[in-house]
Amino acid sequence: MPYICSMNTSNFDLNLLRVFDMLLREQNVSRAAERLALTQPTVSNALARLRDVLGDPLLVRVGRRMCPTPRALALEGPIRAALQQIEQTLATGDAFDPQRSHRQLRIALTDFVEQMCMPSLLACLQTRAPHLRIDVAHLTPSLPVEALDRGELDLVLGRFDQIPARFTRQLWRSETLRVAVRQGHVQLIDGLDLDSFLQLRHVWVHGGQTRGMVDQWLAEQNLARQIVYTTPNYLQAAHLVAATDLGVVLPTQLAQQFARLLPLELHELPFALPPFELELVHLASRQHDPALAWLKAQILTIQPS
Repeated sequence: MPYICSMNTSNFDLNLLRVFDMLLREQNVSRAAERLALTQPTVSNALARLRDVLGDPLLVRVGRRMCPTPRALALEGPIRAALQQIEQTLATGDAFDPQRSHRQLRIALTDFVEQMCMPSLLACLQTRAPHLRIDVAHLTPSLPVEALDRGELDLVLGRFDQIPARFTRQLWRSETLRVAVRQGHVQLIDGLDLDSFLQLRHVWVHGGQTRGMVDQWLAEQNLARQIVYTTPNYLQAAHLVAATDLGVVLPTQLAQQFARLLPLELHELPFALPPFELELVHLASRQHDPALAWLKAQILTIQPS
């Protein structure tokens, strides 16, 4: 029988669970101590106590990293979920005061959505929640369910298809697409039709996808465009197009922002595509977290610039 089954939980120091959670996040004693506002010896001592209580080394040194054991990985999700539940239960009983809160909230989004959302959100937070911290992570095309489940992310903002039932989704806005080229592009003096679109050499902002909406539609018509450069970064794509004869398909609001900053001209797509939706997604169990609810409310008020 594993040792943990015989441990006396009535004497267990729950503060050790916070240390365990942070050690697994950072995989480094010094960084974990810094995040917890504790000394390194205190965290090392807590790790020694955890090892003794759980009968497992939990983290073993591999080079400069502390790698979790299988036992630690098995405990990571349940312990993190328990800590989140405690935090949410305690927070529910108190009114969230954005002016005083020092909460840290983690959001995953693409650079496109970051450009659309964050300038307005940060201006809002500067006056309404000056101590609230926002940490942004890059969003891949698929919903980061494991990071949300483990509590590594609080919220994601992007475009998704299938979402598991344990998550809540809320529409933020619908978006369309435009074609951006440099001003005075010689191929588009007479405008953009399907033939000239196919003759353009294109930059594709892939965002980790294998094929986007435009190329899906073209494939259904047995057509293909000339993609000569692929990048995950919208800003880089816009600068490349402004300096070359390449073209790029961008979300409309982002294209309009770039056209105010760069020598670009914008064209309607020469074929009809439906709008795509950007949504706020988080665990349904987090819907009573007052800080998360407040942050969502601020995001939902952001208007296109």
